Amino acid sequence: MQDNVYTYNYSRWESLARARALFTRPKLDLTPDSAREYLELARLGIDPVGKRVLCLASGGGQQSAAFALLGADVTVFDLSPSQLERDQAAADHYGLTIRTKQGDMRDLSCFEAKSFDLVWQPYSLNFVPDSRVVFEQVSRVLQAEGLYYFMCANPFFAGLTHEAWNGEGYTLKHRYEDERVTSYPDQEWVYDQATAPERIQQPVEYTQTLSRMMNALIKEQFQLAYFGEISSDYPGSEPGDWGHFTSIAPPWIESVWRYSPSVR
Repeated sequence: MQDNVYTYNYSRWESLARARALFTRPKLDLTPDSAREYLELARLGIDPVGKRVLCLASGGGQQSAAFALLGADVTVFDLSPSQLERDQAAADHYGLTIRTKQGDMRDLSCFEAKSFDLVWQPYSLNFVPDSRVVFEQVSRVLQAEGLYYFMCANPFFAGLTHEAWNGEGYTLKHRYEDERVTSYPDQEWVYDQATAPERIQQPVEYTQTLSRMMNALIKEQFQLAYFGEISSDYPGSEPGDWGHFTSIAPPWIESVWRYSPSVR
């Protein structure tokens, strides 16, 4: 499915990998204890030991290494070949075995049905226009009673940043709707813009309303097992900076869904 969405995301993530952006740096100092803490599995109610785990759109050598250290059978699926190289490098560093597969999250046809017990998808769902396509693919590759974790933009604040501060609050300016294109400059913590080897295009993301996402998951016979809002409150933060903004308007949500089909 090499459309404009595929081409843009492929180019951007290859550039981010060359710039060693935050989410492209392998974690090479993990232990089983720190891996479990990093993934926050106790809070999410997930035990990966012995499970077949698909790290979906999750390249970079971070989550895959953590899951493999915890005894999971890990496959990484990502659009960026450079990101997948980081996963393999992390696995080699720890002496672990993983599988990597390049492709678009909207097409998981390379995997057989019921191939996984857990699908783990960090922030990436907003890089495609219609999350329903991804949910349908995930439901096919999950074993019955398998779990699906994903993190995405908080639909109510998608596209809003700390730069929207007006002296009194953070102003919403756009309609709450599905598939509205939003773009904004990368935050300074994403990569060192002063030393980046090339100009990197801004992220292009698509809004996903909470109602459409939840109803689509229900239609695919998922049951909600956990839901959380991710915010922060950095010491010394002031109105109009990133820390203050994230304490007022949680930028991300995360959830765990159990695939419970009534008919197999």
